Amino acid sequence: MTWRPRLIALDIDGTITPVGREDVAPAVRAAIRRAVDHGAHVVLSTGRSLIGARPVAEDLGLVGTAICSNGAVWWDAAARAVVRKVAFDPGPSVERLRALLPGAVFAAELTGVGNLSFGRFPDGDLWGEVREVPFAELVAEPTSRLVVRWVGRTPEELRLRLVDVELPGVTSSVDHTEPWLTLTPPGVTKGAALEELRAALGVPAADTLAIGDGDNDVAMLRWAAHGVAMGQAPVAVREAADAVTTTVLEDGAAAVLDRYFAA
Repeated sequence: MTWRPRLIALDIDGTITPVGREDVAPAVRAAIRRAVDHGAHVVLSTGRSLIGARPVAEDLGLVGTAICSNGAVWWDAAARAVVRKVAFDPGPSVERLRALLPGAVFAAELTGVGNLSFGRFPDGDLWGEVREVPFAELVAEPTSRLVVRWVGRTPEELRLRLVDVELPGVTSSVDHTEPWLTLTPPGVTKGAALEELRAALGVPAADTLAIGDGDNDVAMLRWAAHGVAMGQAPVAVREAADAVTTTVLEDGAAAVLDRYFAA
């Protein structure tokens, strides 16, 4: 019998949409629809906050769980409700990063609403309402996701500055296209969240597929029985995967899904 995945985890940016955009290519949209029609659980698993992920899930007509903020926030599309949310104290890490990254700006997620920002982000960087606040207000409450942009620098400069730096009480990932750092609660990753969801759904571990392109997708690709990196993914991400497809601009995710759910 030909293998077919029963649980499919899909990153958003750089996987099913070009980075920062909302539009899913027709071929990718059709491939996702065929997988759903065949009974597969299709789960968006993204570093985006809920307010950035929800429109994509709704546009695709997905009715299951979406894993947002790298696993810190779970959204039940059918119930239209947050069903899990974990948070951390951002203060100690932000204090350290302010010293390490002069000129950086910071934003703490307000789940389903937007962000509190310390410093001004470029237009289009953050979803939802953005309210600039003093540093003390930024770190006054726990958050599920905190993002940092090192304005005027490159992703390589950010990565080098953080080599051998241990941030207290967080999980961190660096974007490969922008000088952007994401912090989530300790131990929270896409892979860990998906393993909990897999067990809850009763899907065998051997029947899982994941597709992604970024540093924050490595745990997810290693979690899946079959992890596929996008063609434009950095070397470290491709090395963590079982296979590599074509790029997002070449509808690489559709090429993977079409192997199992052909038209």
